Amino acid sequence: MQTMLFKQAAITLIVFSLDTSSIYAQNAPKNIQLPGVKITAPTTSSAESTGFKADMIIHRDRLRQKREANLGDTLAHELGVTSSSFGPGSGRPIIRGQDGERVRVMENSMGTGDVSVISPDHAVATETLNATRIEILRGPSTLLYGSGVSGGVVNVLNDRIPDRLFKTPQANFEGRFNSALEERSGVLTASGSKGQVSWNIEGMKRKTNDIHIPGRANPNDPESEIGLVRNSAIDSSNLSAGSAYIGERGFVGMSISRLENFYGIPGPEGAKIDMGQTRYGLAGDLDNPLKGFLQLRTRFTYNDYQHKELEQSGEIGSRFKNDELEGRAELTHVPVAQWQGIMGVQLQHRNFTAKGEEAFVPTSLSQSAGIFMVEKRNWQQWQFEIGGRFEHSNHNPRVAMLQTRNFNLYSVSAGAAWKFIEGYQLDLIATRGQRAPNTVALFADGVHIATNTFEQGNSTLNKETSNNFDVALQKTTGRITGRVNLFYNHINDYIFQQSRDSNNDGVADRVDDEGIVEINGPFLVQDFSQTRARFYGLEAEANIALLPDTVNLRLFTDTVYGKLKDNGNIPRITPQRFGFDLNFTQNKWQANFNLTRVVQQDRVAVLETETPGYTLMNTEIGYHMKLTQSVNYMLFLQGRNLLDSDIRMHTSFLKDAAPMAGRAIIGGIRGVF
Repeated sequence: MQTMLFKQAAITLIVFSLDTSSIYAQNAPKNIQLPGVKITAPTTSSAESTGFKADMIIHRDRLRQKREANLGDTLAHELGVTSSSFGPGSGRPIIRGQDGERVRVMENSMGTGDVSVISPDHAVATETLNATRIEILRGPSTLLYGSGVSGGVVNVLNDRIPDRLFKTPQANFEGRFNSALEERSGVLTASGSKGQVSWNIEGMKRKTNDIHIPGRANPNDPESEIGLVRNSAIDSSNLSAGSAYIGERGFVGMSISRLENFYGIPGPEGAKIDMGQTRYGLAGDLDNPLKGFLQLRTRFTYNDYQHKELEQSGEIGSRFKNDELEGRAELTHVPVAQWQGIMGVQLQHRNFTAKGEEAFVPTSLSQSAGIFMVEKRNWQQWQFEIGGRFEHSNHNPRVAMLQTRNFNLYSVSAGAAWKFIEGYQLDLIATRGQRAPNTVALFADGVHIATNTFEQGNSTLNKETSNNFDVALQKTTGRITGRVNLFYNHINDYIFQQSRDSNNDGVADRVDDEGIVEINGPFLVQDFSQTRARFYGLEAEANIALLPDTVNLRLFTDTVYGKLKDNGNIPRITPQRFGFDLNFTQNKWQANFNLTRVVQQDRVAVLETETPGYTLMNTEIGYHMKLTQSVNYMLFLQGRNLLDSDIRMHTSFLKDAAPMAGRAIIGGIRGVF
């Protein structure tokens, strides 16, 4: 398997070597960029102030091409990323085989305050339709946001709290229709200023019907629905308002938003989730706050989240509530011995409540406090970056029989970038991070309807320690550019769910809803356990300017392997993918053609079934219209899954019951005025 990875890397390097125009250039300048974050707009992301380039920034135009009804599916075809897709209503990003709390999802650099890590049917409480861009971060910069995020950080950015003055009011809107979901959605954002005060208002609405598919929802059930995934409709809305006072040395502002999401959980039970969240935000930046410091950044959010899980009859089966307060402060200091960077503190308080027959996780209070520092330095053809974080966290279950668990977590990271030839750069990054088990892994005890399992937590679990190593080769100039990433992640005390086999007969235990063993019981018993694990893989892409500024070809591939201590496969690992994008831009026209091949996943865990491969073909054409100097429109038409492939995500618990949408035509208009 490792041999295959190096063969793929070699092929990509050969593509890079076809363009040798810069091989004999002079020594590189000192401004080298590591995979951190580079500021590209007024300060909204704390990672941006480190001055580094992000692993991946997906801007609004590309988001339009990729956008789906949930965050995970929107990012599912980015390099190294897939989705836990649990129907159109719910999907969380999976990065390099890491999911759950190993991938931190944020909105404007603060946690989303939802319960999406508890179960894959719980939606992430953020919306991509009004996002200005999404950052996917790895490396030292992730230490700014949390311990043990071995997969990375996904940061959804919007303009809820304005940080600048507007000469004139401005507005953005987008409306779209999707034939496969019968989706009607739209978003309107308006911003302006009066005196020293800026304001922003946003509104979003999305409504879909059950998704159309090319065949049976469940290919193993001859009585399964044909052409439709029942109970997969969505009805969601999002309203927000924000305002800020803008001064000469910074700004201070606040916002309030309300997100409501009513969606179905595909399956014969006909369950639905009725979710609502009110989010309050405070933000402030101050330049030159103290001698020796360039900027102070503060952020606070309070999230009032709740959702009800409804039975087919309409009765409430369970209620989840999460009140979460988070605050952070960061100081950017002036160079000291040529080192410059950020230091800060982060606090989090979470009060989680679950009630009802299907509440398999007890009520609990969780708190964490962390301090962090990330520093960088340039030296000749090198750039170095180091980071460290200490965090204390505790989980206090409100159950008499369970004890509070406390954890001290230490994380460090170091990286170096060597620009050894003009236009070529080698990145080396090592990160050691620790993660505390969450309340589900520690205290779960009961039926988890969404995954048809009976989950048993383990209150004695240890903290998880990951050791990440990344090697990346980049070519950044010439008609051919691109990069190859090789990664290896060794995790000690890896927390995972393991099927129970009480009598060692090779058959997993099944139980009824009371946890009593039945040979043909409806629920598979899953115990939380720990062992060593390793993840390794490759990501590569090459961009070829066939006609400079007009036609560009992008070739890409990624693959990841996940192995446990006994060399067994880790379940729901993304299969290998490869393909190409062809982009055309000229005058008012732009077009894109994408073809992706996802191979069959036959590297499966015990009791896991294989997943067939598929070919995905997408296309888009867009036309820009400029009516006045400040009024611009774009009409776009997309074709998704034009081959009408039966697409089943190996990473989804619902792969055999809810495939992705079939052939779809998407049309819409986007405007700025």
